[in-house]
Amino acid sequence: MKKLKPIAIFGTGSDVGKSIVAAALCKSFADRGISVAPFKAQNMSNNSGITPEGSEMGRAQIVQAEAAGVVPHVDMNPVLLKPTGEKGSQVVLNGMAVENSTAMEYHKKKDFYFDQACMAFDRLRQHHGMIILEGAGSCAEVNLMATDIVNFRMAQYAGADVVLVADIHRGGVFGQIVGTLECLPRHCREMIRGIIINRFRGDIALFQDGVEWIEQKTGKKVLGVLPWYHHFRIDAEDSVELETLPSLTELDNKRPAIAVIKLKHISNFTDFHALTETRELQVIFVEQAMDLERFKAVIIPGSKNTRSDLNWLEESGWSTRIKEYATQGGHVLGICGGFQILGNFVDDPQGLEGIPGSTRGLELLPVQTILKAPKTTTLSTFSWYNGENFGESAGTEDLRGEGYEIHMGHTTRLSGPPMFKVHLRNSTPCDPEDNEDGAVSRENNVRGTYMHGMFDVTAIKNRWIEEIGILQEKTPDLREQMNLDPLQRKKRTYTMLRNHFEKYVDIGTLLFTRNINRLPGEPT
Repeated sequence: MKKLKPIAIFGTGSDVGKSIVAAALCKSFADRGISVAPFKAQNMSNNSGITPEGSEMGRAQIVQAEAAGVVPHVDMNPVLLKPTGEKGSQVVLNGMAVENSTAMEYHKKKDFYFDQACMAFDRLRQHHGMIILEGAGSCAEVNLMATDIVNFRMAQYAGADVVLVADIHRGGVFGQIVGTLECLPRHCREMIRGIIINRFRGDIALFQDGVEWIEQKTGKKVLGVLPWYHHFRIDAEDSVELETLPSLTELDNKRPAIAVIKLKHISNFTDFHALTETRELQVIFVEQAMDLERFKAVIIPGSKNTRSDLNWLEESGWSTRIKEYATQGGHVLGICGGFQILGNFVDDPQGLEGIPGSTRGLELLPVQTILKAPKTTTLSTFSWYNGENFGESAGTEDLRGEGYEIHMGHTTRLSGPPMFKVHLRNSTPCDPEDNEDGAVSRENNVRGTYMHGMFDVTAIKNRWIEEIGILQEKTPDLREQMNLDPLQRKKRTYTMLRNHFEKYVDIGTLLFTRNINRLPGEPT
């Protein structure tokens, strides 16, 4: 297999668009017949996903693998840090949770984790002709550079060309670029082959003077200026996105709305992308306790520290508000940590989330949770539960889909039905004694599940929307969506991303110098 020189996508800061640019390049190479794989030595994110083997890795690299048309594997993200508080994180190494660590404790082991990342990169390199690396945060954090294992140190090991991404939307793009280059030592600056300016609004032609100034000032080529896009959506990894999610100030009282409680340790917020893209709905993220009467449903999302978030719900007044809403017949859904929160208590005898102890839940579902190892990480095939005769009535198979489970807790349902039947976990048929997930209240208005990604399955999403009292008109577009599996929909999106990227970026500099065949009709 011909080995092409890797490309590393670094940023002037966090959430400037590194993940999106890397995904677009993965798709561009793959469509040209190149075996390409994404790679990020170290992630820090509570937005993770599961590989077919049942291993955990960063969500962005799963997206990039899908764009590349390859199966996600933990070698693409060997080190994942999942923050549990201000100073500590759970460390996931090669897909498995290995320890809870403070920042200082992890810092002392950086050389070990860098060696692990290099070994993962080498394994990927054996099987793929091209590797697209992604950096983390700003690549010019001078106080961290000596021990940084994900930016220039990794690019040097890989022998990669570096592309610097800057975000014009946040302002100060000239300072971002020039300041970043000035902070870098000469050998790092020389590795940068070009610059991409992301999230431009307005007439790009009016920025041509800016492009020329940057090129003259830095001596680096501006490969392209990417406009903001709205006609497709790619899952994000960075929690910075939470700052831009729809808030109460955007509530339109003429449309049915769903509230998502913005927990202090919220995780897997991409669970709600499919809901936010549903035209009949608006999804509002709420932080301060308030009357919930105006909402058709309330969702408690995943949490990286369930007991801490339970205490926050109580102290902030949310517990009372949510219980009042449910008592009056309001629909409440808890996902993963949110499911645990809805139960009677969450018990942590080993202190996995902090000081050992037990915390009282909202007592809206007849379940109780004990936090204990090992961590559950499964890619799961599931169906909407329809009672004891499940599968015998017409149409139930249409409510089947694939999601994933990531949790430390073991939850026992004390009474009532589950929310889902689980058929396969990591491609293995479920034991009949362990093939149910979640719980439903006696009044049928409170539900909980461990199943992330449930809304990505259109039939499941629409069933839940109907359960909360919102009727959807089955338009031709909606019927088409229901007939497409999630991967087919994603493939369409990745093609739109590639088209958008290649329209505005000088793809020739990145691709053709590596002697890659052009696509039909592409200019020479």
